[in-house]
This record gives sequence, structure tokens and C-alpha cells, in this order.
Amino acid sequence: MADLKSVYMGIELKNPVIAGASELTSNMDAIKRIEDSGAGALVIKSLFEEQIQLERARFDEEQHKYDDIHAEMTSIYPNLEHSGPEQHLMWVRKTKETVSVPVFASLNAVNQETWVEWAKKLRDTGVDGLELNFFANPERHEESAELLEQEQLDTVRAVTKDLGIPVSVKLSVFYTAPLATAKRFGEAGAAGLVLFNKFFHPDIDPEAEKFALPLNLSTTTDSRLPLRYAGLLYGDTRASVCTSGGIMDGLDVAKMILAGADVVQVVSTLYRNKITQIGRILNDLSAWMDGKGYASLADFRGKLSRKNSTDPWAYKRAQYAKLLMKPDPLEIIR
Repeated sequence: MADLKSVYMGIELKNPVIAGASELTSNMDAIKRIEDSGAGALVIKSLFEEQIQLERARFDEEQHKYDDIHAEMTSIYPNLEHSGPEQHLMWVRKTKETVSVPVFASLNAVNQETWVEWAKKLRDTGVDGLELNFFANPERHEESAELLEQEQLDTVRAVTKDLGIPVSVKLSVFYTAPLATAKRFGEAGAAGLVLFNKFFHPDIDPEAEKFALPLNLSTTTDSRLPLRYAGLLYGDTRASVCTSGGIMDGLDVAKMILAGADVVQVVSTLYRNKITQIGRILNDLSAWMDGKGYASLADFRGKLSRKNSTDPWAYKRAQYAKLLMKPDPLEIIR
């Protein structure tokens, strides 16, 4: 029987399959089913800056709405706790207390002060680690890539300073030099790199002439980009590498580990195939390893990375020229 034990950011997992942040990890029934299906860990649904600021504004407005209504009344509201994002903290704490697998919190903020403040609050819930979700959507032409990336690096340094739990960065696909940026995140204090964050993009309904925000689940082909960068990063960073996007079955997990990933995150396949898909993924991965004679993940991790590959073009080319120059370029689709 294959040993699926993995290590992510210094934390031992019973296997490399992590349930990524989604609506499924904001529901205790689903979370218990994720654990029962065999997941190695889970990431709680993200807390967003918009939630924090909106609830703060609403709470402050309601709390002081009738202040000083007469001379002896300073406020008709008590000092309320557990309101708005505080409820998220309670939920994270409850999840950590309920399940036995490692639990990672997820934070998506904008202001450095918010990142630092809420990273500490999430840490205090008892989570095993924290995932930071970075995304910059420049609104002014004068905002340079260097400035935006430096702000994110400074945030990682500020968050990880004295936090006491490991921190991962879920990267965007839009960095000009993803490998250099990923390496700099590791040097700034990130113990893990998650490749990659899946963003929503606006669409337009031409009949209604309105914006729409469709939910698009990943497909298997989406896994090729994180696979490429896992293969390129292997051996060049001390941070753990977690791939995310388009990972549907056990063979997809095997591919990622062959490329050099330490662990994977799955979300779309849980929606498409139900939470019990986790068990099937693990069974298929184990069966594949047994068939290949691999006793542990370490036996083949990074075997087909850039560092270890015998094909010099495997990770280098991004167009068709070298493929078409092969003796039989269409053999792969026959």
C-alpha cells in the first residue's frame, strides 16, 4: 500500500489533497464530509477586505445611531462583539475545534493594516496556517508592476513577522516574471506558494446590456499552467509548492507531483463529482503508485521537473514550432 504522507509548509498531512477555499468550506456539514472523504487538509472560505470594511461601517453607524439622545444617554447599544467579520473568526475557530485534519485560514485584503490585523486574529483561532490571496487590478496607468509587487512583498514581510504560523501566498497568473516573483515571496517569508488563484472576470449580457459575473468551474486543461510552473520552481525555492486549478482525479495529482508539487488543492472537481471524489482521487493515486512500484510520494516527486527532465524543451517552449518539428507531431492525438 502506497504511503501518501506529505509535508506542506512544515506541517505533516496524511496525503497531498487539500480541499481549497470555497462555499464548501463554509458549511460544517460539507466540511465534515470533506474530512470523512479523506482530505489531507482544508482551506476555510476566504475573508475579504470588503466584508471587513463594510461591516465596520455598518456596525459603527448602527452602534451610534441614537447616541446622546438625551443628557444621560451616551449610547443605547452595548459593546457588541462577534458582529460581521467577527462571526467569520468564530466559524474558523469552530471548524478547527471540530475536525482533526489541518485547517488553513484564507485572507483577501487590500490595505497592509488590514492584512496584519486580521492575520493575527485568524491566527488566534488556532488555525495551522494562513493563505494570503493577492490580486492587483490597476485602475491608473501610472501604477507600475514594480510598485504593485513591492507592496505585496512588503505585506508578506509585515504579516509573517512574529505571526507564529506558516503563511502561503496564492499567486496570480498575471505577474510579468512569475518565477522571480514567486522566489521573492519565499524570501520575504512565505512558507508556501499556491499556483494559481482563479479570478472572476466581468462578462456582458448584450441583450440586457448589463454586466454579469458567471461562475466558471475549472477543466482538466486548466491544470497545465500550474503544472508548468511547479516543474519550473522545483529545486529553486525553499517554499512548499501547492498546485491548484483543473485537478480532477488521481492521475492529475500524480502529474503535479511528477512535476514537483508538494501538495494540490481541489475545488471544481468537488462540485462536478461531489465531495466523495476525494476518496476516489486518493484510491486512484495509490493504485497508480502501486502499479509503478513507488512506495512514497518522495520516490517520484520532481522526476519530470525542469531540473530532472531529459527533455530540454518540455518547459521552455510555449508555441508550436518544436512540436511541429517532431517526426510525427500528430502522434499524441491518435
